[in-house]
Amino acid sequence: MEFAAPGLAVADWRREVFALYRSVRAEPDPAAAHALWQARRNELLTNHPASPVPPEQRATYPGARVAPYRSDLRFEATVDTGVEPFSWEFESASDGVIPFSRVGVLRLPIGDLDVWWLESYGGGLFVPVKDALAGRSTYGGGRYLIDTVKGADLGGDLARGRLVVDLNFAYNPSCAYSPEWTCPLAPATSTVGAELPVGELAG
Repeated sequence: MEFAAPGLAVADWRREVFALYRSVRAEPDPAAAHALWQARRNELLTNHPASPVPPEQRATYPGARVAPYRSDLRFEATVDTGVEPFSWEFESASDGVIPFSRVGVLRLPIGDLDVWWLESYGGGLFVPVKDALAGRSTYGGGRYLIDTVKGADLGGDLARGRLVVDLNFAYNPSCAYSPEWTCPLAPATSTVGAELPVGELAG
C-alpha cells in the first residue's frame, strides 16, 4: 500500500482505526471484540505505512504483546462530573503545547481515572492510565484507554454520562514504538496503584 503523501497515509490510518473501534462496539461479546481488536491492530502495526513501528522493523515485527482477556477488568462507569475542573498542558516537540481540561472522574474498582477533554482543534475525550507495573511489564509512560479524537472509543451511553472502560483494550502510545513520535503521557492523576497485567504490554 502506497500513498502520494505522508498526510494521506496518516488520514487512512485514522480511518482504519475508527472502523476498527466501530466493529469493536458492534460485537456483543467483549472477548470476541478484544480478539478482533488485537488481530486488526497488529495488522495495521505491521503493514500500514503510517504505523509507528519503524519501517525497517516491520518485516520482522512479531506483533504487539497483548495479555489474555480478563472479563473482571471491563467496567461501564458513570463519569463523576461533580469534581473541581483543572487544566493540564503537554509540551509537544512537534505540535507545541497541547491543552487538556478535566471534565470528570471515573471511579473504578482499580482506582480513579481522570477524564480529559482535548482543548485544541477537534476536541475529544482522553483517558490514559498508568498502573503499578509501568516500567516493568507495561509501558513506563502509561497507556491509552480512550482517545476519541483518534477513534479509540469503546462505547457507553454518553447521554447518561456513562463510558465503557475495558482495561483489556489499553494500548501503547506511538512513542512507545519510536522516539520520532511525541505523545501525551499519563499525568499523576491518571495513575493507579493497582497492577493491570492486561491489554498491550511492554516490549
